[in-house]
Amino acid sequence: MERTTTAQRAEIEGRRRPLPLTTLGLVLASLPMLAYLLIPLLAMIARVDIAAILAQFANPEVGQAIWLSITTTTWCTALALGLGTPLAFLLARRRFRGRSLLDTLVELPMVLPPSVAGIALLIAFGRRGLIGASLDAAGLQIAFTTVAVVMAQVFVAAPFYIKTAVAGFAGIERELEQAAAIDGASPLQVFRLITLPLAWPVLLGGLVMSWARALGEFGATIIFAGNFPGRTQTMPLAIYLGFELDLDLALTLALILLAVSFLVLWLVKAILRQRVHAP
Repeated sequence: MERTTTAQRAEIEGRRRPLPLTTLGLVLASLPMLAYLLIPLLAMIARVDIAAILAQFANPEVGQAIWLSITTTTWCTALALGLGTPLAFLLARRRFRGRSLLDTLVELPMVLPPSVAGIALLIAFGRRGLIGASLDAAGLQIAFTTVAVVMAQVFVAAPFYIKTAVAGFAGIERELEQAAAIDGASPLQVFRLITLPLAWPVLLGGLVMSWARALGEFGATIIFAGNFPGRTQTMPLAIYLGFELDLDLALTLALILLAVSFLVLWLVKAILRQRVHAP
């Protein structure tokens, strides 16, 4: 029989011991907030009528809202990754005059009310906006289109990825990159073969946060893109309209959003745990 290690014995002894008073106190102190977070979700799940939910799937508005949300959030996440990664790397690795200002500007959409973000986008890219007027003269209209939905999502959600990526890139040991450079790797090879593989768990977490924020985006979208079924009506907008006209429709979409968000977050956490505990 194999001998138990010291760590294993300590774990067994820890299981046999009663909860320390401090731990029990923390558990009890945590219950009010935990209950507050769980009760509304459980109440919504308990309120759902399965038959009514299944019937709502035949509603074309439900299918359109789901498909539009999937499409736009996918584009949003791809743009956040492609356009946000260079900016995050710049903020993480370079020190320059005005860096603090730039970092604050990146964070600003995270704290702005979504309605303010929507007005800002409309003033910039609307038909009479700063840039939108020139685009409209060229026959290109952005506001109140599907493109506007993606732009609204990127504006409010991409900063979540960028800030997380900054932390991921800043946490990598520079010696590993320097060793690869000494061996003859180009800066692009160092980034692709060393930096990205080391930072990807953090980047993945940032992408999920960004995607989740985009999936739930409402305020900026309804102002800049409107609420047109099949064109700009994402799931949050359909929930808002359904709450006024059809509660079953609103509950169906709300439950789908809840389930998808939970499953994606749980899956990413499982992947990251495997990454951390991998030999």
